[in-house]
Amino acid sequence: MEMQGKRVIVTGASRGIGAETARAFAAAGAKVMLVSRGSGEIGKLADEIGGDAVAQACDVSDAGAVAAMVAKAGDLWGGVDVLINNAGVIEPIARMDAADVAEWGRVIDINLKGVFYAMHAVLPGMIAQGGGTVLTVSSGAAHGPVEAWSHYCASKAGAAMLTSCLDKEYRDQGIRALGLSPGTVATQMQREIKASGINPVSRLEWTDHIPPDWPAKALLWMASADADDFIGTEISLRDEAIRKRLRLA
Repeated sequence: MEMQGKRVIVTGASRGIGAETARAFAAAGAKVMLVSRGSGEIGKLADEIGGDAVAQACDVSDAGAVAAMVAKAGDLWGGVDVLINNAGVIEPIARMDAADVAEWGRVIDINLKGVFYAMHAVLPGMIAQGGGTVLTVSSGAAHGPVEAWSHYCASKAGAAMLTSCLDKEYRDQGIRALGLSPGTVATQMQREIKASGINPVSRLEWTDHIPPDWPAKALLWMASADADDFIGTEISLRDEAIRKRLRLA
């Protein structure tokens, strides 16, 4: 997919889906801002990618920090064309009666509020320039309960609804809002899930998970006009038709 000169923000870019997505967009010619709470890993990755890749430390659960991060992208590039809401956490995994209230809330702060903060921050600039794309990484957990994942399920369900609301309110102003449900992906999060040993997902084998470059390729395609028929919806990489369309084995 050709993204030459497009200005892209990827949250949660230090590893897994986020890191692969940053690589994919940069390889397609985009200017990429890699965002993560810590600057170490994204700094190394930005250096590895080279070109117009920049690292920006930002805690997405802090609305002010997110606004400053988006403003930094505006200062560097004059605007943002694509926002990819990928930052997300699942630990600590626990049944509701055993959940730590503060830690439960922290997951909501990152997975749900962080998505809203980023959408809120990029919208004025995208509307002023005539449009933009907002892609949010969702999950099958957004649509069905999973034991010991009440925080994750609730946050992903909320984030999926934010995508629908964004489409409802701003499609006519050129905003392309889409969600991606990648399925289980071979990332650090799956190692955390495996270690919990609580529900059937924790008992999956590593070979059952798809590689992180698959959702990265999907997100790159979703940012292109070829995915316009799916605007306002959530795309699932469990869908064989989508996999075939993206030439994923």
